[in-house]
Amino acid sequence: MGRLLWRDPFWNGKRKPFVIAVVGSAVSLLLLFLGTMSYLYGSLYHDGSRVKALNILAVDLDEGIIGQSLSTAYAALQGDDFPTLHFHSRAEFATVDDIRHAVCKGDYWGAIFAQDGASTRLASALRGGDAARDYNASNTLTYVWNGVRYPTVQTGYIGANMETLIGAATGVYNAMNGTAAASTINTNDRNAVLALLNPITSSNINVMPTEQGSRVVYNSVSIVMPIVQQFFFLMALNGISNQFNVYGRLNSKRIGILRFFLSITYTFLASLSLVGYIWAFREDWGVNGNQFALSWMVMWLYMHVNFVVLDTATAFIPVSFLTFFVLTWVILNVTSTIMPFEFSPGFYRWGYTLPAYNAVSILWQVWSGGCNNQLARALPVLFTWEVFGTIAAIFGSMKRNRAAQKDLMSSQDESSVLTSGTDRMEEPKTRSGAGPGLPVP
Repeated sequence: MGRLLWRDPFWNGKRKPFVIAVVGSAVSLLLLFLGTMSYLYGSLYHDGSRVKALNILAVDLDEGIIGQSLSTAYAALQGDDFPTLHFHSRAEFATVDDIRHAVCKGDYWGAIFAQDGASTRLASALRGGDAARDYNASNTLTYVWNGVRYPTVQTGYIGANMETLIGAATGVYNAMNGTAAASTINTNDRNAVLALLNPITSSNINVMPTEQGSRVVYNSVSIVMPIVQQFFFLMALNGISNQFNVYGRLNSKRIGILRFFLSITYTFLASLSLVGYIWAFREDWGVNGNQFALSWMVMWLYMHVNFVVLDTATAFIPVSFLTFFVLTWVILNVTSTIMPFEFSPGFYRWGYTLPAYNAVSILWQVWSGGCNNQLARALPVLFTWEVFGTIAAIFGSMKRNRAAQKDLMSSQDESSVLTSGTDRMEEPKTRSGAGPGLPVP
């Protein structure tokens, strides 16, 4: 095969269209990736200045010097890069269970409170004796958080900042009460001296500890893979259907039933596989069999929603432009889940309507034992996508079948024309072979 140089006659009349097609495709893809990735990166732009949007409940059950140290320390740390503390009275949140319930309910990202009687216990410990021996510095300031709800946010912004706040409160206590405490301390009691040197140590209540390494991909890669998986399966299913001439030869109702059965079966198994590898690498995560089953059902619904959405897209969007839709769909969904909307500009909150965000919201609830209940919003959104997506996919399947039937009828008409033409050409030959010298009637 000869080399086709640019000046070869082969390229005559093809050079300009070829260049336009290549350049057009390259520019379109560049713009696609620029647009989608700008959307993704824009959701995290200057996110550190929006940390103040994380609401933290603060309660002073102590009503003493330690509680005062907490509020004073927060006043020094308050800013755009620190969560916002909302101080409430003991009358509103009388017990630790009340505070934990507020965090579990999802009203707050976390909570911090000065424990009841903390200042009294510390004052008694400084005088020595049994109170000093039994003194536990961690029974002073405690924060509550839910480690499974956006694990990276909980670790990086809630836990870390609460530790910083408690450390600052210790410094404030020493500045406010250190001199007075030193004048009353029983210097002959070693435990009393230790209480003076280390009056406050943080403690925490984690609603659902989630420390395994794989937690960082629960709301990112694990959300993207179901979309990609359904797209690959649809490409295979459509290719196989075309290969075996399913379209055009079966009526639309039978094709619809067949595709619905295949979609339900495949997404059922695919969701089991996804939840299976989450559980296989859960390490010492405290989840149980009921949570496995519920997670499976959530991912089954989420995968089937993506199946019908992509099935509709493959029916109505030309193959050459399908990449634009799929990549955009992936980025839109994963952007809604990688970080809370509190860290993003306001217009990103339209992501509340996307399937990925609502699926993740339900998973947080399942994995935390019922906390952060968003079912009133999440399930209607998911089922809306499911219903309208299924309806659109049915019309898409009918469109495919009608197009295939037209192609089949056209090919049959062409075959009939060719066959009749061939018969007319062969007829004189047959008659001319009737015998030499005999007239043809």
